[in-house]
Amino acid sequence: QVQLVESGGGLVQAGGSLRLSCAASGLTFSNYAMAWFRQTPGKEREFVATISGRFGSTDYADSAKCRFTISRDNAKNTVYLQMNSLKPEDTAVYYCASRSTSIRSTLKNAYAYWGQGTQVTVSS
Repeated sequence: QVQLVESGGGLVQAGGSLRLSCAASGLTFSNYAMAWFRQTPGKEREFVATISGRFGSTDYADSAKCRFTISRDNAKNTVYLQMNSLKPEDTAVYYCASRSTSIRSTLKNAYAYWGQGTQVTVSS
């Protein structure tokens, strides 16, 4: 079965950087679009970034543009989220997601597979 395992979360000061990783198994990784979402208590899970499966084209939430970069290494079955210039409002649980098509999507309901999440806390 498909498994997604996130890592790389933690506590960082405002202005700092973190790189999240998501290791995937049980799927033909290069054929699957991948994404990162995040969620804070009491709020809906929100889109952060997505990358297509075939050509690696990307899309970002406005809040992530110019600060975050999504990338993938198909040889390692891993997707990354490089987060720079972090702000306290970036504090959330970050989730990796995949869908069984190479076409990327910003919609939460488009993704069938989810990781368990990794906590990112940005202190002011």
